[in-house]
Amino acid sequence: MGTRSRIGIELKDSSILSVYRHYDGYPSFNGRVLRDHYTTREKVSELIDDGNISALHTNCGWKNETLPEVGPLYYTSRGESLERNKPRVDDSFIDFLDDCEEFAYIFTDAGWKCYNTRMMDGEVYGEKIPAGSIND
Repeated sequence: MGTRSRIGIELKDSSILSVYRHYDGYPSFNGRVLRDHYTTREKVSELIDDGNISALHTNCGWKNETLPEVGPLYYTSRGESLERNKPRVDDSFIDFLDDCEEFAYIFTDAGWKCYNTRMMDGEVYGEKIPAGSIND
């Protein structure tokens, strides 16, 4: 079982470009990795451009092989098409949350914002990303 999340970047027109992320979506892991390693619009855009992600910060490949670098494990790296896993554009924050992943992350001009979607009841609840870092 995975703790599902959605990782997005707010665009200039306030729409959100995002990808699905399957494993370890909680703030104490996913949030820390995003905060510590994806600190600019360029880095976040590069992360999102390659499509949906299974694991965000790993050196284990699809066949349990050790990869040369720690980084994201994309579904496209096991042969799935980018068309099937391409980033999604949502016109509103509500549309961005529509798939009911447990956590949602948006990179804005102010940095990362994290939302625990399991606690939402008509209001937006921001969840702090814990202090500390995930080592490479």
